[in-house]
This record gives sequence, structure tokens and C-alpha cells, in this order.
Amino acid sequence: MCQAALAFANQPVPKGGNVGVITNTGGPAIIAVDELIAAGLKLPPLSKDCEKTLKEKLHPAASIDNPIDLLATGSADHFRAALDALEDEPGIDSILINFVTPFFVDTDSIAKQIAEVDKATAKPIVCNLMTDKRQWTETIRILKEGGVPCYSFPETAARALVAMTRYGELKAREFGEVKTFDDVDREKAKKIIQGAKDAKREFLSAEDVFGLLESYNIPVAKWNVVECGDEAIGAASEIGFPVAVKVDSEKIIHKHDVGGVVVNIGEDKIKSVVDGMEKKFLKEKPRYLVQEYVPQGLELIVGAKTEERLGHLVVFGMGGVQVELLKDVAFGITPLTAFEAKEMMSSIKSYPLLSGFRGKKGVNQDKLVEIIQRVSQLVADIPIIKEMDLNPVIAQEERVCVVDARIGI
Repeated sequence: MCQAALAFANQPVPKGGNVGVITNTGGPAIIAVDELIAAGLKLPPLSKDCEKTLKEKLHPAASIDNPIDLLATGSADHFRAALDALEDEPGIDSILINFVTPFFVDTDSIAKQIAEVDKATAKPIVCNLMTDKRQWTETIRILKEGGVPCYSFPETAARALVAMTRYGELKAREFGEVKTFDDVDREKAKKIIQGAKDAKREFLSAEDVFGLLESYNIPVAKWNVVECGDEAIGAASEIGFPVAVKVDSEKIIHKHDVGGVVVNIGEDKIKSVVDGMEKKFLKEKPRYLVQEYVPQGLELIVGAKTEERLGHLVVFGMGGVQVELLKDVAFGITPLTAFEAKEMMSSIKSYPLLSGFRGKKGVNQDKLVEIIQRVSQLVADIPIIKEMDLNPVIAQEERVCVVDARIGI
């Protein structure tokens, strides 16, 4: 960050990601180029006019490609010719110089030319200055007083330029407008939260969680909450078999780990499953969430948490029971636009699974974007919500819905 700050403090922000490289040595130039390309920047070929100019003004053995290699014997005139050529080249947005200080060239004159061009150009220049700082003090002084950010290693100079370029890209993006959904029931949502607050609950019950999500039209699997096995039969019949049953207690956080979740239950098993849970969790005295069983989908997580001085962070990523192991998630700050929601989705490592991978169909990304936006609006409207984990959100080609959630206030 400090290295990048040096460049930001002295140079304009690049208008794009096309870099022109000038060097008088091979190895450091290769290192810098590798760093730039790995970060997504490009070294475009130079125009024919630019090559013609360079061929006329540089040493016959110099390389007039990009990078421009002036050779170790490159003089102040050679550096100036290369800098002027890149300044005039419309396809170049920034310039990186690899400058070693051979004892057989006038390095002070080279430094003066670099500093002079830097003052006149609108394109940012960063310099990898590889030298003995005890001997070439005047060369260093000229560059530093001229406002040219100098770095001792090529990768450091490249990373500083990468940081500036990324910032320029961020500034240039069209984020779009934050969408406010008008089909939400804020009063119902606030009533649910107030009820939980009056009951001095830190976490909402399943009934409150799914009621809150429905009040903001966040799609959920069909559900009902029951007290016993007999009630579960009626609830499951109304929902339609097969169903899933989950224990509902504020004291039980990781339901899967303690056998508090059973899925794909048929009509002949529903009562025995709930009766078995009643015996197992007798001390907790829980209720039971009977829910539509949603099979065969990509398990994702959408969530939110309060962050001091930032409001709420919204999270999106790979979900299910492996979420803490994989940690393949992205964050955004509320309020979120559709552009930002899509950017969060595409930034996770597992994004190819969402688009379709190895013959498998992708998922409905438009509906995922809407869920992220609705979660953003929900926590912005009701800031008392401290944390929200919708996990898993089952995403399929057509349908996307929440099948489990936890909300803390």
C-alpha cells in the first residue's frame, strides 16, 4: 500500500491498462512484464509509425518492440526518443521504465530527460531504478525531485502501476442505480423484528426468519412450523412430499452436526422422524420446521453482517456445510446495485459452476442478483439486524430459493 501511495502521490491515474515498457537491461524487464500480465494489464504492439521513429533514433541493435530495449549503452537521447514515442502512441496508457545505472553512460542526463518528460506528459510514469544508492546519489536526487516514483525492484514498480490502473478502472465503471423494491412489506418485517426483540431473542425463530424473508419477497422453499409429529403430517401433506424436517431452537446452531436435519422424507416416515427428534432434543424443547425438499441444485450462501462505520457488508459465495472450509465468498457494501451484485458473483473462484461447467447447466443468475439486492435493502431498512446467513440458497437453471437461514439481531 505504501509503495502504491508513492505512485498515486506523484502521478496521474492511467486511463487504461495498456503499458509501454522501456528498459536498458533484460532480466528486470522480464520480471516486470510477467507481473503486469499476471495482473491483467497488456503490452500492446507499437504502431508502424512508432517503430519507424524508434528505428531512426535508437541504436541499430536496440529492440523496438514493446518492451523497448535500449541496451546497456542507452544514452539520454535514446531514453528521450523512447519516452517521446510512447507519449505520442495512442495505444499506450502508462509507462514503466527499467533503469540500471552503468558506469559508462551519463546517468544524470538520463534522469534529467525522464524527469523532464514526466512533467510534460499526461501519462503516468513509474521507474524501477536498480542502482547502488551510495554512488549514484545525484541520479536518484534528480528523479525524486522530478516527481518520478522510483522502486528498487521491477515487481514492486509493476505492482504500483497495477494498483493505479485498477483504481482507474474502478473509477470508470458505471455502477448503475440502486433499485428500491416497492413490493416489500416493511411494516410486517418491523413487527417480526420487534416481536423477537420484545422476547429478548438474539436469533430469530424459523417462523420469524422465513416470515421476514417472505415480507421482502425473497424466495423460500414452502414451509411450516409444527410442535409435534401429528402436526407434521398435516403440514407435510399441505406442502407436498417429499419434505425436509429441521429442528428449530435458538440453542442449536449447527443443526446438521447434531442430527437436526433430515431430508427427502416420504409420507410413511414423517411422524417417526419428528417423534425421534422430540426424544433426541428433549432438553431444548424445540419446534420443527417442515419444509419442501428441494434437491439437485448448487448450494450457495447470501448473507449480511454489520460492520462498524460501514453499515452492512453483504456476502455471496459457495454455501452448504463446507462454507467455512471453502471460504469462496465475495463482499459488497450496502446499498448494492445490480452491477455490484453481478461483480460479487463473478469474482468468486467457483463462478464457472454458476455459468455452467463440464456439460452441466448454469443457474439463474438474474434471480440470484435480485436476492442479493433484496437482502441489501432488507438490512438497510432494518439496521438492527446484526447478521444474516441464508445458507444454503439452492440455485437451479430456473428456480432459486432459500432453504435454510439464520438471522441475529
